[in-house]
Amino acid sequence: MNASSIRMNRAPVIQLPVWRRRLLLVGVLLGFAILIGRSIYLQSTHKQFLQQKGDARYSRTLTLPAHRGMITDRHGEPLAISTPVESIWASPPDVKIDQDQVKKLAKLLDLKADGVNKKLANNPREFVYLKRRIPPELAAQVMRLGIPGIFMQREYRRYYPAGEVSAHLVGFTGVDEIGREGFELAAQDWLSGKEGSRRVIKDRQGRIVEDLEAVKVPQDGKDLVLSIDRKIQYLAYRELARAVEQHKARAGAAIVLDARTGEVLAMANVPSYNPNNPVNLAGRARNRAIVDIFEPGSTLKPFTAAAALESGIFTTESQIQTSPGWFKVGSAIVRDVHPQGLVSVAQVIQKSSNVGSAKMALSLEPKYLWNVFNQVGFGRATNVGFPGEAVGKLRDFKTWRPIEQATMSYGHGISMTLLQLARAYTVFANDGELRPVTLRKQKDPVIGQQVFSTKTAIAMRGMMELAVQPGGTAPRAQILGYRVAGKTGTAHKLGVGGYQADKYVSSFVGMAPASEPRLIMAVMIDEPSAGQYYGGSVAAPVFSAVMAGALRMLAIPQDAPNDNIVIPPEDAPEVKEMV
Repeated sequence: MNASSIRMNRAPVIQLPVWRRRLLLVGVLLGFAILIGRSIYLQSTHKQFLQQKGDARYSRTLTLPAHRGMITDRHGEPLAISTPVESIWASPPDVKIDQDQVKKLAKLLDLKADGVNKKLANNPREFVYLKRRIPPELAAQVMRLGIPGIFMQREYRRYYPAGEVSAHLVGFTGVDEIGREGFELAAQDWLSGKEGSRRVIKDRQGRIVEDLEAVKVPQDGKDLVLSIDRKIQYLAYRELARAVEQHKARAGAAIVLDARTGEVLAMANVPSYNPNNPVNLAGRARNRAIVDIFEPGSTLKPFTAAAALESGIFTTESQIQTSPGWFKVGSAIVRDVHPQGLVSVAQVIQKSSNVGSAKMALSLEPKYLWNVFNQVGFGRATNVGFPGEAVGKLRDFKTWRPIEQATMSYGHGISMTLLQLARAYTVFANDGELRPVTLRKQKDPVIGQQVFSTKTAIAMRGMMELAVQPGGTAPRAQILGYRVAGKTGTAHKLGVGGYQADKYVSSFVGMAPASEPRLIMAVMIDEPSAGQYYGGSVAAPVFSAVMAGALRMLAIPQDAPNDNIVIPPEDAPEVKEMV
């Protein structure tokens, strides 16, 4: 083979220009640089974002609810407890369900099939509740359907064993166990605890495998012990509800206090509601004993009389002329229902004389009388830690006109809550010392404030004992085997344009045993409309029934024989009061 034929058989060699080779090399190197840069960016700067996206595809952190603390009475009887329930939720992108399963699921959960479809179809969210707080056995039936992407989650539901009896004190929670009323609201942080969390792993079918390692352990809430006694609470509610119904009243409230410690043993309100199903409340959720104010009427007269005795201007033997049953203060007139003539300070309380009370008040300096009212707690919050507590109204003495000073002496022109009124009566039960009140069980001794002398306080208890005997305004407050001291109140309600002639607030505040008071009870009936409206006829019988039962429940010794009740003759005229 010659040389020319060899050259013809060789493949042609393509020679690229130098500039093209260099350009290609630069392009390849640049591509590698971009890939390396992107890799560094994704692995470092953007690492957290990518991990989150990856985790979202196969893992999720679930909330572990904390167990809400119990609310109990002073003896540990439950008033609010949390019971375990299950909630059914779905991850719509992972749900694989046919229409037959939709119908079965909707039937079990008491939902409409269209509603289930709407929640699951084309929903980008990875968590949606289908039904919350259902019984565990029902949740188990749902899970037996075996629908991918449908799960259950442990939660808790609040249950109130005492129901409507203690509803206004305890309150209730919403669907997320957040307090809405009462101590469920006031003690939310104390009761709720802190939620925990747990990481779970999801497979390709949407099924979840739980990692046993808790990310954050839940901290259960603390128990709350109230001062109330569940048995006395039930008794107070029952008798109050009976009186409201009997007298066709608009509402009513009652409080029982431990006179020594200031602990509230019962606080009842009517109308009430069922906290286990709090619907259509329409004002029923208000704890009237704490958040509503009213003019107390003649239940304020003992404080006026005590102030008069403390001033030294009057003694227990002092006589006050109330004839002819009225007297003018400026252009206004103060009246008694029945003219009494010349009466003692004790008879002013026994017969509930407006004229006698007004004359005592007008003999005192406005600043001095204001100071007494302020010291016993009128116009000041009780600080029991209850949401929405009202303060009441005690106007500055510098603005008082003589007629206002006169009417305040018998409970008009001054307003307060029933709890403030009950607290004020602790000065008479504790030899002149005002005790703080509380809705939580106390362990330590309480320290009070001396307002009146022991002599004055004992004298006032004696006067209020006369008020519950025949000849007084409240013989129906008597209790078999116990001496009782107390005072009635009957006040016109303030409305648009002034006091309303046909609307009243009937009240009674008393204590027993009168020789050494252990319990104080205040009763208020709002707008009785069945014919009777005097405090001695409407509120005093509630006091008698509840106090009699409470004294025996607590095994408090009697201080009177079993034949101590003196029933007035049927033809005896009723001692009426009106302010």
